[in-house]
Amino acid sequence: MKMKTKTFMSTISIFIIFVLVLSFVPAPLEACTNYLISKGASADGSVMITYAADSHELYGELYYTPAGRHIEGSMLDVYEWDTGKYLGKIKQVPVTYAVVGNINEHQVSIGETTFGGREELTKEKEPNSNMDYGSLMYIAMQRARTAREAINVMTGLVAEYGYVSSGESFSISDPNEVWIMEMINKGPKKKGAVWVARRVPDGYICGHANQARIRQFPLNDKTNCLYSEDVISFAREMGYFKGEDKDFSFVDAYAPLDFSALRACEARVWSMFRRVAPSLNLPDEYIKGNPQAEPLPLWIKPDKKLTVRDVMELMRDHFEGTDLDMTKDVGAGPFILPYRWRPMTWKVDDVSYFHERAVSTQQTGFSFVAQSRSWLPGLIGGVLWFGVDDTYSTVYVPMYCGINRAPKNFAVGVATFHQFSWDSAFWVFNFVANFAYSRYCDMIKDIQVLQRELEGKFLANQAEVDNAALELYKKSPQLARDYLTEYSSQQGDETVKRWRKLGEALIVKYMDGNVKDELGKVLHPKYPDSWYRTIIKETGNRYKVIEKKERP
Repeated sequence: MKMKTKTFMSTISIFIIFVLVLSFVPAPLEACTNYLISKGASADGSVMITYAADSHELYGELYYTPAGRHIEGSMLDVYEWDTGKYLGKIKQVPVTYAVVGNINEHQVSIGETTFGGREELTKEKEPNSNMDYGSLMYIAMQRARTAREAINVMTGLVAEYGYVSSGESFSISDPNEVWIMEMINKGPKKKGAVWVARRVPDGYICGHANQARIRQFPLNDKTNCLYSEDVISFAREMGYFKGEDKDFSFVDAYAPLDFSALRACEARVWSMFRRVAPSLNLPDEYIKGNPQAEPLPLWIKPDKKLTVRDVMELMRDHFEGTDLDMTKDVGAGPFILPYRWRPMTWKVDDVSYFHERAVSTQQTGFSFVAQSRSWLPGLIGGVLWFGVDDTYSTVYVPMYCGINRAPKNFAVGVATFHQFSWDSAFWVFNFVANFAYSRYCDMIKDIQVLQRELEGKFLANQAEVDNAALELYKKSPQLARDYLTEYSSQQGDETVKRWRKLGEALIVKYMDGNVKDELGKVLHPKYPDSWYRTIIKETGNRYKVIEKKERP
């Protein structure tokens, strides 16, 4: 059969876009956060997952891959997502679906966090493996119409082609279900991976943050739990487990907890749980580093159902109001900055110390809240609320899954991690955030005013946009795609323009450590009294003003 021109061009376009995406992602995403909200736990019946892609070397942009049709026998080149390294070829499927960022046109969305796991498995990989975690995610979204299909695609690919990444937790959602799947490779001598996937019960929420979380799981409930046939036997073979099958724990076998896993990883899940279900009064002993304390549950039922806005706010967290609050110690400085520059651990007099690791962090490349809605056609029901840079100061812009291109300010190729551009959403948001770090407690208030205005407008307009798209969809799905593409592009353009103006206004208002009031008068606000006391504590009478009567 001869390849048609349109099919050939689609194949070439996908290849070029895939290579471009890889060329701009130079570093591993080893410190991310995902939250999973089931259909029954959301206020409007949406299924939602979140993802913060945190890396000090990640340029945040919105990937787009068009749908395609492929001739029988065609192959797909696979490149390692983190490094761009060529991994090999896999069989292409006849039909692939359009993917916008981390959601496809059928509202299937996938996120991840890396947990690493047993060093003897992850230090060296099986040499002939072709699949890494990033390729699994994006290829699965091109091939799956449901979350279950995505799980089958991902696990089928690693079984056939091997797995080169270390331990990963995946969030996988569609308009009706959301699953957590955990996977780890089998070391340098065995191909593939061991894995387990559990469906989050309807009405419940889940989370993971760089630590495996699935412990015991049902062995005979294929409706709610899937796993590789050797997930237990391989653990026995490696000496990780000796008990009865029913007592097997994926966490204990493949990713045993240490202090870092508890304090830097499980703490982020705990912080979300305590915010959505304060009635549970979850203790903090476990996440403070006591492995003998009662572990966090895999999922909980929130005290009230969550809106999209609620979920956005869950991604904005510095442990405020807890013993881990990053605004309460001297490290926050005089202007209460809830961030700590790396490294996260350090030594003083041969004693090791650490900084807290919160959900909101300065090194986020991009983050999102993926919303899937079963009552709308796929291309309208799926919305990727997409933001770049720090989750606390970003704006989540609606990117409908039916759009046929990424808005120009968010698209691949506008700039790079090493090349600044005012046309790049990533760089404009970094410009504002990095200036705000210099006087954070004041500037963040200005930032939040515009942040809430823009996000509030997007959310308020969502029903109207949905209805307009639905009317066009009845006439022609392509008309709906064109409308949503233009809408998402306009919102992206407006957001970047408004954010650049915000940055200019902040420089004018806070120039040289001063603050201008609403009339433009230059004021000289003092440091907080607590900071003056810190200076006195460190310097004694060095800066004390000697009154006339005290002079010799």
